[in-house]
This record gives sequence, structure tokens and C-alpha cells, in this order.
Amino acid sequence: MSLTTKWINAIFSIATGSKKTRDVLTPIGVLFFLSACTGLILISLYLDTVFGFTGFINFPLSLIAGLLFLIPGAALALMCVAFFAKSGGTPLPINPPPEIIKNGPYSFSRNPMVTGLLLQFFGFGLIMDSVSLTFITSPLLTLLMAAELKFIEEPELIKRFGHGYREYMKEVPMFVPVIRRKKKS
Repeated sequence: MSLTTKWINAIFSIATGSKKTRDVLTPIGVLFFLSACTGLILISLYLDTVFGFTGFINFPLSLIAGLLFLIPGAALALMCVAFFAKSGGTPLPINPPPEIIKNGPYSFSRNPMVTGLLLQFFGFGLIMDSVSLTFITSPLLTLLMAAELKFIEEPELIKRFGHGYREYMKEVPMFVPVIRRKKKS
């Protein structure tokens, strides 16, 4: 059994297991997530120093440009959290809602929360005038998250929801929304 399959099975087991276990693991998952985000930002700032990257946008333009990404990214992520909470779950794969969320931002993209997070990272990079955070860490994080979603999270969702999730995958793109015209009847 591959490591990927073991991860998928572990997430599935926790997500479909006891509520008590999910409730205990959720704060640990949130703490891990926030620590990882903070760590990536700090590593990026360290890389700027090590490689001698100097700022590329001067203040106040860096703040304005950064907020243009940070605010919509945070709003999108918070909206997604609200949809998860309303459905009785969390964004963490170990404590998901009992059904597939297909409304709100999830009607345009299967992973709008990830899009929101990546917009926030890019915005932080601009605000902090960090070459590493803006042009290295944020794109690398995008690739890593896309791989995790494709090879771990979505196979687990297929295992849990079966045909319903496969149909959702056909109808809604992973990240970039596609605006479709309604067919005339």
C-alpha cells in the first residue's frame, strides 16, 4: 500500500469516525495549519536575507498592491469557512461537513478556500516587499496544494461521496472559475 493510499485511508477513517475524535483533532489541525503558514512566511523573509533579495515595490505602493490581494483573499476564505460551519463541518479534511458543499463560492470552484489562501500569501508578499514570498513561496505553495488536492484530498472525497463527487468534479473546475452561458431551452 502506497503512502498516498495510507494518507487517504487515514483521513477517511478520521472524517467518517467518531465526532469526539474529530473535535479533539480539529484544534490541533488548525494550530498546525497556522504554524505552517507562519513558518512559510518566516522562511521566505529569511531567504530574502540569505540571497540578498531587496524589495521590489516601495511603500506605500507595496501596501496598496498587497491589500488588493489580501482583502479579497481573506474575504473569500472567511466566506468558505462560513459555508463549512453552516453545513456542520470545518475546512479541515479531518472534520468535514457531512455533504458536498456546492453552493456559494463552491459553485464556481471546488477549492475557493485555497484560492483565498494563495491570494493572501501573495498579498502578504507584496505588503512585506518580499521577493521570496511573492515569487518563490507563493507559487511553490500553489503547486504543492494543487498536488495535495489532486492526489490526496480529492481521492478521499471520491471515496467518501462516490459518484456525487465525481459529478461535481466534472461540473466545477478545481481552481479557476469558468463562467458558462445557460443553455436556451
